[in-house]
Amino acid sequence: MKLSKLTLSLAMASGVLLGCSQPAQQQVTEQVPAIAKGPILKQGLESRLDIYYPVDLTSDISHLSARQKQMLGLLIDAAEIMDDLFWKQAFGGDKDSFLAAIENTKVRKFADINYGPWDRLDGDKAFLTDVNEKPLGAQFYPEDMTKAEFEAAEFADKQGLYSVVVRDAQGKLSSVPYSKYYQAELTAAADLLRKASALADNTEFAQYLTMRADALLSDDYQPSDMAWMDMKTNPIELVLGPIETYEDQLYGYRAAFEAYVLIKDLAWSEKLAKYAAFLPELQKGLPVEDAYKQEMPGSDADLNAYDVIYYAGHSNAGSKTIAINLPNDEQVQLEKGTRRLQLKNAMQAKFDNILVPIADQLIVPEQRKHITFDAFFANTMFHEVAHGLGIKNTLDGNGTVRQALKEHASALEEGKADILGLYMVQQLLEKGEITEGTLEDYYVTFMAGIFRSVRFGASSAHGKANMIRFNFFAEHGAFARDEQGLYKVDMAKMAQAIDALSNRILTLQGDGDYAGVNALVADKGIIKPQLAEDLARLTRANIPVDITFKQGKEVLGL
Repeated sequence: MKLSKLTLSLAMASGVLLGCSQPAQQQVTEQVPAIAKGPILKQGLESRLDIYYPVDLTSDISHLSARQKQMLGLLIDAAEIMDDLFWKQAFGGDKDSFLAAIENTKVRKFADINYGPWDRLDGDKAFLTDVNEKPLGAQFYPEDMTKAEFEAAEFADKQGLYSVVVRDAQGKLSSVPYSKYYQAELTAAADLLRKASALADNTEFAQYLTMRADALLSDDYQPSDMAWMDMKTNPIELVLGPIETYEDQLYGYRAAFEAYVLIKDLAWSEKLAKYAAFLPELQKGLPVEDAYKQEMPGSDADLNAYDVIYYAGHSNAGSKTIAINLPNDEQVQLEKGTRRLQLKNAMQAKFDNILVPIADQLIVPEQRKHITFDAFFANTMFHEVAHGLGIKNTLDGNGTVRQALKEHASALEEGKADILGLYMVQQLLEKGEITEGTLEDYYVTFMAGIFRSVRFGASSAHGKANMIRFNFFAEHGAFARDEQGLYKVDMAKMAQAIDALSNRILTLQGDGDYAGVNALVADKGIIKPQLAEDLARLTRANIPVDITFKQGKEVLGL
C-alpha cells in the first residue's frame, strides 16, 4: 500500500513495519516525522457514519449439545484469525494501532467496519485525513508494481489464488504461498479446527474440519472443497479460508480470507431441496447459442437455509453477504456443482430495514404490494444457484473465464448470476415448481433490489453489476420513471431485457472478451445523474445502506 503520514506514524509508534521489504520500509519511515495527533474524519463526511444499521447476530442454539456449543466457540476463534488476516490483506498496517489512534468513537467504528480508512460503499474513497488512495491490488502485490511489470515478469504461481506477490532480494517479482507468508496465523487456525473436529458429532463435518486444517497449511484446498460438497446432514456449518477474489481489484486473481459460522435451518432447507435438480435442464434452455452452454453443471448441488452467527474478514467488510455459492473451484463445480447457503436471518434484517423503506421511496404505490420477503429470498437464492449456469472456461480453450476477464470477471459473474436468477424464476414459475407469489412479485422486488445493491458503489462487484443492469434495463424500457421520481416495472419489456442481457453476458464470458467487458463496464458500470439524485433521496430519508453486526460468543451466550 502507499504509505501516508498516518500509516507511517502508526508503524513507528507500534514498532510494526508495513509490507514485506523491511529495509525499504525502514528507510522511508525514518524520513517522515510522526504526526502529533491521530487521524480525523474528512470534512463533510459526517453523514457516512450512519449508513450501517446495527443488528444483533443471534440464533436459537438451545437444541445444540454442550459439545456442539464448545465446538462453536472454537470455530468462532478460528474465524477471528481469518478476520485478522483479512486486515493484513486489505489494509497492511497494524490494525490495533490504527484503530486506537482514532479518538472519535463513531469514526473508529466506521473504520472497523471498512477494515481500513477507505469507504467500501463509496468507491473506496479515503474518509480520514492524511490517507492516500487504496491500492487496487490491496496488499497482494508490491506497492510500486505496475501492470506492465507484472505482465512482463515470469515467475511461479503468477496468477495464483493463494500466494502474495513480493520482490525478491534482486528486486524481481516472485510469489510466496499464503501457508508460508501467514504461517503463524494459519497454524493457529488449523489447530483450532482440529480441536473442533474432535468435538463434532457429525462424522463428515469432523473430517471436513481436519481436511480444511490441512489445506490452510498446504494451500491445496480442492480436497476439502470436494469433502465440503459431500456434507448433507451437519447441523453446524463452517465456511473458512481464502475464498473470494473481489479484494484484488488489480487482476482479480488472489483470494481473501473470510469465514462464516452458521446454524442450519432444517425446515427451510427442506423446502429448497428440489430446485438444484433443475440445473441441467435450465442450462439447456439458456437464451444463448449452444456453444455457450455446452458445459453441464453438476447435479450434486444442494440448497439450504441457515442462520449465520459469525462473519469474519472479507464477508464482513462493508456490505454483508446474505447468500453464498461455493466452492469457486471450476473443476469442483463441473464435477459436483456447488452448494448454496441462504443466510436467512441476515436476509430478513436487510429486507425489513432497507428494502421495504427503499420501495416506499422509489416504487410506484400500486406496485409496492409486490415487494415480498418470499420474492426477495427467492431472487437471492436463485442468484446463487445461477452461478452454476453458463460457462466456466472460454471457448478458445485458453483457460477460465476468470483468468480471461481479469479484474472485470467478478462484476460480470455477479451480473450473470442476478440476471440468470430471474431467468430461473421465470422458467420455474411456468413449470409450476414455484408456487409462492406471481412473476410481478419477483420483478418488482428485483427492481427495488437494484436500488439497494447499487448503493454498494463501484468498488463492489455487486454494486458495479447493478449499475450495468440498471442502465441496460433503462435502455430497453424495462421500467418507467414518472414525474414524482417513482419507478414502475414494465412486465413485457423486463422479460425482453432479461433475455438480451443474459445473452450479452454469456457471450462475453464464453469469448473471454476482455475488451468487450471493459467497454461494457465503462459505458454502463456508472451511476448517471438521475439515478444519483434518486439515491440521494434515500440518504435524505435516512435509509441505511447496509447492516453491521454485534456478534460473537457473548451475544450468543456462549
